[in-house]
Amino acid sequence: MVGNGRRKKLPFSNILSFRCKKPSVKDNNLHIGGPGFSRTVFCNNPERYEAEFLNYRDNYVSTTKYTVATFLPKSLFEQFRRVANMYFLIVGCLAFTPLAPYTAISAILPLIVVIGATMIKEGVEDWRRHKQDVEVNNRKVKVHYGNGTFDFAEWKNLKVGDIVKVGKDEFFPADLILLSSNYEDAICYVETMNLDGETNLKLKQAVDVTSGLHDSSFRNFKALAKCEDPNANLYTFVGSLEFEGQQYSLTPQQLLLRDSKLRNTEYVYGAVVFTGHDTKVMQNSMDPPSKRSKVEKKMDKIIYFLFVILFLISSIGSIVFGIATREDLENGRMKRWYLRPDSTEIYYDPKNAPIAAILHFLTALMLYNYFIPISLYVSFEVVKVLQSGFINQDVHMYYEETDKPAHARTSNLNEELGQVDTILSDKTGTLTCNSMEFLKCSIAGTAYGRGVTEVEKAMARKKGSPLADELDDDVDQVPTDAKISIKGFNFKDERIMNGKWVNEPHADVIQKFFRLLAICHTAIAEVDEETGKISYEAESPDEAAFVIAAREFGFEFYNRTQTSIHLHEFCPVAKAKVDRSYELLNLVEFNSSRKRMSVIVRNEEGKLLLLCKGADSVMLERLAKNGRQFEEKTTDHMNEYADAGLRTLVLAYRELNEEEYKEFNQEFTTAKNSVSADRDTMIDEVADKIESGLILLGSTAVEDKLQQGVPECIDKLAQAGIKIWVLTGDKMETAINIGFACSLLRQGMKQMIIDLEKPGIKALEKTEDKALITKASKASVIHQISEARAQVTASRGYSNSFALIIDGKSLAYALEDDVKDMFLEVAVGCASVICCRSSPKQKALVTRLVKTGTGKTTLGIGDGANDVGMLQEADIGIGISGVEGMQAVMSSDIAIAQFRFLERLLLVHGHWCYRRITSMICYFFYKSITFGVTLFLFEAYTSFSGQAAYNDWYMSFYSVFFTALPALALGVFDQDVSSRFCLKFPLLYQEGVQDVLFCWRRILGWMFNGVSSAIIIFYFCITALNYQAFREGGETVGKDILGTTMYTCVVWVVNCQMALCVSYFTVIQHVVIWGSVANWYLFSLAYGSITPSITTNAYKVFIEACAPAPSYWILVLFVVVAALIPYFSYAAITIRFFPMYHQMIQWIRLDGHSNDPEFCNMVRQRSIRSSTVGFTARLEARSNSTKT
Repeated sequence: MVGNGRRKKLPFSNILSFRCKKPSVKDNNLHIGGPGFSRTVFCNNPERYEAEFLNYRDNYVSTTKYTVATFLPKSLFEQFRRVANMYFLIVGCLAFTPLAPYTAISAILPLIVVIGATMIKEGVEDWRRHKQDVEVNNRKVKVHYGNGTFDFAEWKNLKVGDIVKVGKDEFFPADLILLSSNYEDAICYVETMNLDGETNLKLKQAVDVTSGLHDSSFRNFKALAKCEDPNANLYTFVGSLEFEGQQYSLTPQQLLLRDSKLRNTEYVYGAVVFTGHDTKVMQNSMDPPSKRSKVEKKMDKIIYFLFVILFLISSIGSIVFGIATREDLENGRMKRWYLRPDSTEIYYDPKNAPIAAILHFLTALMLYNYFIPISLYVSFEVVKVLQSGFINQDVHMYYEETDKPAHARTSNLNEELGQVDTILSDKTGTLTCNSMEFLKCSIAGTAYGRGVTEVEKAMARKKGSPLADELDDDVDQVPTDAKISIKGFNFKDERIMNGKWVNEPHADVIQKFFRLLAICHTAIAEVDEETGKISYEAESPDEAAFVIAAREFGFEFYNRTQTSIHLHEFCPVAKAKVDRSYELLNLVEFNSSRKRMSVIVRNEEGKLLLLCKGADSVMLERLAKNGRQFEEKTTDHMNEYADAGLRTLVLAYRELNEEEYKEFNQEFTTAKNSVSADRDTMIDEVADKIESGLILLGSTAVEDKLQQGVPECIDKLAQAGIKIWVLTGDKMETAINIGFACSLLRQGMKQMIIDLEKPGIKALEKTEDKALITKASKASVIHQISEARAQVTASRGYSNSFALIIDGKSLAYALEDDVKDMFLEVAVGCASVICCRSSPKQKALVTRLVKTGTGKTTLGIGDGANDVGMLQEADIGIGISGVEGMQAVMSSDIAIAQFRFLERLLLVHGHWCYRRITSMICYFFYKSITFGVTLFLFEAYTSFSGQAAYNDWYMSFYSVFFTALPALALGVFDQDVSSRFCLKFPLLYQEGVQDVLFCWRRILGWMFNGVSSAIIIFYFCITALNYQAFREGGETVGKDILGTTMYTCVVWVVNCQMALCVSYFTVIQHVVIWGSVANWYLFSLAYGSITPSITTNAYKVFIEACAPAPSYWILVLFVVVAALIPYFSYAAITIRFFPMYHQMIQWIRLDGHSNDPEFCNMVRQRSIRSSTVGFTARLEARSNSTKT
């Protein structure tokens, strides 16, 4: 073997056959050159490439959003897509006209600060991406430059058709066609963690004809590759290679993807087929579906509402101004002659009152722009980023075993976590560990295995049986030696262990059963060089459990090559293990549509055997008439296993004759070598023909245990009023019993089962009339749904609880357009919904139906690639970093390591984020309206003159320096109740689900509070300062003193209002609240000392007029108290007599009754929605039945 490398790992991925002969040279590639299959690659032939004028992309990759030329226009465009920013831009432009009530610079500077800060953030992030791009593009790889010599070149200079040599532990610089490697059979091992997150190595192998190529061979090497056009599918590749007059099929097995890494292989040669942004990894580098929270969408509506108010009051002021202007002319004389219409006739001319009104409208739009909080969007983003940091750093959601913390992959949906109404969850690997253990089996109609599952214990507890405790005691009494566990194997039955199976009645069937387990798989044997022990690497936990079980039963798989598999078998005659090898001829892998896998082997006696394992739903119908000897008993055993929550597979085989195999192999090779989009379908059709007439051996039963804390988590989420749906591919019986084990189902709950296992449907299926079967099946599903709807409707107002269980076939009809609304009506009326045998597409469709049909927030949670569609369809996608790879995590919004962490993520962080964000937004609108209304009142007081009450820079800095930080602190640090109380009183979560903290009543209430505060501030200041002398010379109060005093009152009131809103004070909040007030005084001192040409009417106002006057300080104190009294009174009355749920919890904590069961139960009884699932509901139901 070349390279002296010992092949320890051989993970098969998407292998469709083991080659025992050269591929066909016939041209079966009918689709090449057609739509989607037009790629032509001249390998090692740059002259031909240039002559054909092939305009393929270069290998330079850029992940940046901007370039130097596009940064300014593109980033500005992004900023001004927001209506509020565009409005402020228009106002800023108008500020340069004589119509402006303030200086242009004071109007434009806040916008520049806000837009500039965001652009700087974008620029810094993009610069970091640019530096990473430069680093990647300048990596070096060996490229063939002719005459069999290779030299280093930068990645960015590669072209389609170049031959490259990649060394061990190096990344592939582009998508390559594997030509050869240091191994004799041209295999190599690839790590694809950067692509799909999977850590197991993948095996790749070149076609035979190029397997012997080495450095000097490329001197005269020329080949032509034709393949599919660039696309994003990582797991498919269709192409052909023309070399020396012959044509060979190319599959994913020959494709090396950019950014994957070469492992356990010294070097490989490859031809560049896709470069740069045409590579599959770059085709996949799109942004995930854009998701916006409901709070953010409502915030936009509030902005639009304020725009309407702004235009309304501007119109009112303009109309009044126009009327007053027209009536200012009496008998040809001006009443207000001092306004000098002769010098400003364009802006104020009683003879042109309509023009004056229109121009005043523009002035008013500029003056009242403070109704729209300019810093809201920036603050909103900053707060959510900081909140995400708290989620990422929460040690209570850190899983030490895998060193995985929670990770918020986006901060856009933090507050959405506090509004989840329905959770749609995968089962395997999400609710369960996805760590399979071989527990039981049925062979030749005899059940073997004495293990007890967690589901059986839960069922025993459900029935009130002491069996569960007895089973636990039995486990404890097992001798210590017997407790030595083997990962993946938890089987106990002396009848077939340690070779005793030879004494069983059907020993020959048992032997075939174990042999099938040892052969029919894609696992790889790995030998520890120090201990000599064999371990297995498999693509799924089920696969590993089967191989381990075969080993423990005496059929040890220890090595495989491309054409053979080797076992240490227990020989019944010799009573010892012997070596046996089997020639591997073909393998058809498992997929979600086939639900089975098969291998064809030739044993040492020359017999051809088809070994097959798969789901009972597809396997039993493929049995021969003479192969159903054990069908009835096996089916009974599988039903028992399903009742115990076990996953079952059927094992069967058949012998093939040479002619039959020859015909199959020819068709299979033709299908495999086909270069078309439907190649996989063609392979499935060929395999389907031979996978029939099988002889049943038995079935396996493996246990996938529940993850730690799942029942408790589901119980807590149910108490919070969250509905939980389980979407699984398991059998109905398995799913139902897992439902009992994790407390989704309970005794006394009415189960409404919708399936097509009806005698009438079964009879029709024998006719094979597809149209008739479809019509009858749909009618049956509609009838069952109608009956279920009648039950749910009749029980409304009663304490009955329902569970809806539906299988995959029925679900397909239930999701059709004319049925789905009725199905949804039934489902939302049930406490639990379990969809069995559901496909990935059905999971996504169900999620979309719930999301769009209910209008409520949905959360999808899963751990596998089959859950990606569901996660992307849900409002929030939660990926669990389990053992099925990282596809789900990479498609999720938030990643966690265990399902139980969902409890804290939603009930604690979800509630906090929702409350913090909504409180911050309400406060932003409050402070903006308070400030804006004082401007409106002053203008009305001055006959809508268009004059601002405050100095230009006072107004500019209001939202940025004197009120912004307290709002940020509120959004980041505030807690209405502690995490302990969030978990102790889960119904608190319903405040977010029902949106009680951000409903229109509450929003308008805050706006009304802002209006009342503004009215009090304005009229108290006007009344108190009228005819007051504030300067040494005895001058009465002018606009400068009035404006400064009112501004001081506004700053004090809005910051003190913030202090009243805070439930949980930290040092930071004290600093920012009182520091903001202090900033105002410091600014007044500093700004008032600047030359009057800049400060205008603010020059030394505070130093000379306000600060020395006791009435100023008394007035500010009096106004602040008076302005806060309405809110304080309302809050006091509400908390005392009409407390919200969180306020009731605060009272318990304040009174010291947090550990008093009576007080706690009293609060829990104020539930907004009763809980009908979870073990708490189970105990309550049992208690109620006992009382009855």
